[in-house]
Amino acid sequence: MTIITRRKLITGAAIGAGSLLSGCDALNRSAAFQDVLASAETANFTVQRALGDRMELASEYRIADLSPKFRANGTRDPGTADYAASAAQSFANWELRLTGLFAKPQQFSLAALQALPQRTQITRHDCVEGWSAIGQWTGVPLNILLDLAQLKKEAQFLVFHCADRLGGRPYYESIDLLDGFHPQTILAHRLNGEPLPIENGAPLRLRVERQLGYKHAKYVTGIEAVASLAGIGEGKGGYWQDVANYEWYAGI
Repeated sequence: MTIITRRKLITGAAIGAGSLLSGCDALNRSAAFQDVLASAETANFTVQRALGDRMELASEYRIADLSPKFRANGTRDPGTADYAASAAQSFANWELRLTGLFAKPQQFSLAALQALPQRTQITRHDCVEGWSAIGQWTGVPLNILLDLAQLKKEAQFLVFHCADRLGGRPYYESIDLLDGFHPQTILAHRLNGEPLPIENGAPLRLRVERQLGYKHAKYVTGIEAVASLAGIGEGKGGYWQDVANYEWYAGI
């Protein structure tokens, strides 16, 4: 059996196990099934990391390929008084805080982020629900912020804290440092040449282009560097992982 075949088989097992979650509550509640799902996810993550180039780029497209409208999904507006007040000021008072395992914790206004070197990329957004859209994103590469804040050696993951809440829970997501330093991982503030719309995550949205759409956290207010995800939420690495057993690593 070739390496390529092994990779496809393991990746397929992880995707197939994940797809069962939406259609079979009995399996979802089964401890044995959860063990199978976890092992498949670990295999998917390990094999993709072992075989893939760490800096391999997601496909990029042309202006002519842009979708007529970039579909909004999930929260369309955090709906809080603080968020509404900030939006009324065009997010001039928005702050992004870098906390946790950084030697030099940072905070940035939206204007300060926009003054840093920027990256523009046209990429395809693939949603776990089965739809895709192509959009042009502009924002600051995350690796620039990580270099400014200087990660401590204990740091292993980056947790993105957000302004929205779902079902009374604060929304959050996380990635590892490999994706954190990937050149296409950016904090986007523009979509298709215009300021990021509220429904698409204004003023800041994570773009982590080699993962499925639910990993692209919207309304980002903070980035926390941690050694472990165990103490965040239910310890699974993100809102949808906690409430619906989505895979933590959603590579595409």
